[in-house]
Amino acid sequence: MVAVARLIPVTLALALLLVSLGDASAEKGTTTARAFAVQVAVPGQSGGSAASVSAPPDAVGVGGSFAYPADGSVFRAGSVTSGAFATPGASASSSASAEVSSISIFGGDVTVSTVTAKARSSANSRASAASSVGSAVTGLTILGQAVAPGAGTQFPIGDWGYVVTLQEGNTSLDAANSKGARLFITGLQAHLTADHNGLPAGTAVMVGYAEASAETDVVVKTERKHQLIPVQPKRKKPGQAKKQKRGPGVGPEVPGFLIRPPEDVTPRLTAGGYVFPVYGPSSFGDTFGAPRGDVASGWHHGEDIFAPLGAPLLAVADGTIFSVGWNHLGGWRLWLRDHEGNEFYYAHLSAFSPFAVNGREVKAGTVVGFVGNSGDAASTPYHLHFEIHPVGRLYMGYDGAVKPYPYLLAWKHLLDVDFAQVAGWAPPISPESSAPKPGAILLSSSDISTADGLDPGSLQRAVAPVSAEGDGALLRLSAAPTR
Repeated sequence: MVAVARLIPVTLALALLLVSLGDASAEKGTTTARAFAVQVAVPGQSGGSAASVSAPPDAVGVGGSFAYPADGSVFRAGSVTSGAFATPGASASSSASAEVSSISIFGGDVTVSTVTAKARSSANSRASAASSVGSAVTGLTILGQAVAPGAGTQFPIGDWGYVVTLQEGNTSLDAANSKGARLFITGLQAHLTADHNGLPAGTAVMVGYAEASAETDVVVKTERKHQLIPVQPKRKKPGQAKKQKRGPGVGPEVPGFLIRPPEDVTPRLTAGGYVFPVYGPSSFGDTFGAPRGDVASGWHHGEDIFAPLGAPLLAVADGTIFSVGWNHLGGWRLWLRDHEGNEFYYAHLSAFSPFAVNGREVKAGTVVGFVGNSGDAASTPYHLHFEIHPVGRLYMGYDGAVKPYPYLLAWKHLLDVDFAQVAGWAPPISPESSAPKPGAILLSSSDISTADGLDPGSLQRAVAPVSAEGDGALLRLSAAPTR
C-alpha cells in the first residue's frame, strides 16, 4: 500500500478511498419445533395421542383432560397442553413445550403430579445453543412408593415394566458454512416388558415430549479486490468551523422507538414473592424480539401464554393496578406495578375481576382478569400477552421491555386449587361492587355501535375480527368499545 501511495503526486492533495468490490452470501435460517402432551402405543391397537403440535407456523394445543382408552385404564391426565414456536432468519430460534398434570398410568400403578418438557434452540452466524431448562417431573409414585426423578433415571415397575424420566438428546448441527443445534426431551416414559393387567408386552406411554431445532447459514465472504480511487477533499470555506464528529452509535433517531429490542438484563424478579401470571394449564414459547408488523418499533415486546378461554390471570407480585381499560391493540388490558417499581403488562383479556380497578392494591396471586383474545388478537388462539418492564428501563418508554421467558420459567405456579373452583377461591366481592362474580367471564365483546338496523351487512362488518396480533399497550390508544 505504501509503494502505491508514493506514485501519486503530492501536489494533487488527493485522499484515497478504499472501496470493496467483493460480495457476501446472505444469511438465512431454518427452524422447526414439535411437541405432544401424551402418546400411547399398544401392540395390535391404534393407540392414542393428545395435544400434538408442530411449527412453523406457531401452534398451540390447549386441552382439558385426556384418557386412553375411554375408561382411563392405561392412561389418564387432568390437563394437557403443548406449544411449538419457530422464528427463522439470520438469528434463528425455536422452542417447544408440553405440560401434563394429574397423571395415572397402568391403572394407578404409576402416578405423577406434573410432567413438563421444554426445549429451546437458537443459532446465528457466530454460535448455536440448545437448552431443556424448565423441564421437570414432580410427585412421581410407583406402586405406592414415592421416588425422586432425575435426568435419564430408570425405575422398575415390579418385574413387568419400567419408567424413565427426563431423557434428552442434544445434537450440534454446526458445519463449515452453518451453525445449528437440535434438542429433544421426553419428560416421562413408561414401558411394559411383560404382559400385565390385560395389556401386552411392548405397551409404551410417553408423557411430555418437546423438540426444537434451529439452523442458520454463516456468511461466506468471497475474495475481495480493492481499488484505490482518488477523491478530491472538500475545501473549507474561510472562517468555517470544524464540524464536530458524531460519537459511536449516533444516527437517525425516532423518539420513543428502537430498531431492535434492548439487550438482555437481569432485574431481580425471581427472589421470591412472584407467581406465574396464568392459573391452570398453559403453554408459552420464547418469541420476545420476533418481528411484529403491527407495532411501530417492529418487534414482539413480550411472551404469549396460551390457555383456555376464561383461565384466571393472577397478579405476579404484590403491587398496584393501573391503566385498566381498552386499547386498539391490547384489547381489554391492565398494568401492575410492584413495590420495587417494576411494571407488568397484561393484554387481550376476556374480562376483568372486581380487583381490576385503577389504584387498587393487590397481593401476588390475586385474580385480576381472565384469558381471552380481545383487541387485534381476535383471530388468534386465546392467550395472555405478558410483558415485563423493569424499573431501571422505564426511561426508555414502551421499548424498555425485557425477555419474560426466564422469569416465567422461574416463577411459582399456584397449584393448590382446582380450575373448576376458581369462583369460590377468588377473593369475595365487596357489597358495593356491581361487577360480576369472579369466574363469570365475558366470552366475547365487540363494538356494534356502527351497525345500522336498516343494513343487514353492517352488523357482520362491525363484529369482524382483525387479523394482526396484539401488542403495544402504550401505542395507538382508542376509546373503549361499548360493552
